[in-house]
Amino acid sequence: MSGLRLAWLRWSSQRPSARAWALMAPGTLWLLVFFLVPLVFMLSYSFMPRGIYGGVESGFTLEHYARFFDSLYLTILLRTVVYAVVCTVVCLGMGYPVAYVIARSGPWKNFLTFLVVLPFWTSFLVRTFAMIFLMRDTGLINTALIHMGLITEPFQMLNTPGAVMAGLVYGFLPFMVLPIYASLEKLDPSLLEAAEVLGARPFARFTKVVLPLSMPGVVAGSLLVFIPALGSYLTSDLLGGAKQMMIGNLVQNQFTTARNWPFGSAVSFVVMGVVLAAVFGYLRTRDDALPGGL
Repeated sequence: MSGLRLAWLRWSSQRPSARAWALMAPGTLWLLVFFLVPLVFMLSYSFMPRGIYGGVESGFTLEHYARFFDSLYLTILLRTVVYAVVCTVVCLGMGYPVAYVIARSGPWKNFLTFLVVLPFWTSFLVRTFAMIFLMRDTGLINTALIHMGLITEPFQMLNTPGAVMAGLVYGFLPFMVLPIYASLEKLDPSLLEAAEVLGARPFARFTKVVLPLSMPGVVAGSLLVFIPALGSYLTSDLLGGAKQMMIGNLVQNQFTTARNWPFGSAVSFVVMGVVLAAVFGYLRTRDDALPGGL
């Protein structure tokens, strides 16, 4: 009996107080009304027949999920996942050195961090249009190469996989830099000094000390890049053209042009399943990456 009483007292001391519930109420209500309720509507739409003139009709069907497994839509999903994975890897390769330099830059930390977040001061749409002006046939890149005599005529950069990848990396690179910087900034320099005293070379110090301790930031940054890249549609629409359609473009077209809300909802939940798998993988990797299994 004393054990049950002790467990009750422990739970009572740890449960949120009335003030804590009051502070959480506005955010919780907002999420319920503008996230959970629309999500329930979309889930119900995904199992309902499509209306003749758009919308939905009463009934139950699995045809929309079955339709998604057509080779055309599976190709779009595979292309999207490949783009998101490649974007994540490229952002990691470019972002880790930047984060490391910022973490070791002393009094310049704040200024360099400001430069990383500076692109967020401009609309993502405006930045994407700027990429178009850079990569089009009469854009800055082609014009400069022609004037330098490196090429005789413009080469196509827009409406290619490279253009889509450049836009994705440009848009999501800061999401990789900031979490890694947060992990590296907390790194105790005495650990590196101890490794050096013990005879570890620079590469060994990085692989045995720096990289393991920064893995939580690497995993968090990878997730923050992979998920938005997976659902991106603006970049592929403006820079990739019709041949580089991603899953986000498919969902947008179903809700706007095709007016096939049930199929668009089904595709959205398939993508949500991919995202949840990535999140669960992240949680397991994060737990394994934490020193001591903490």
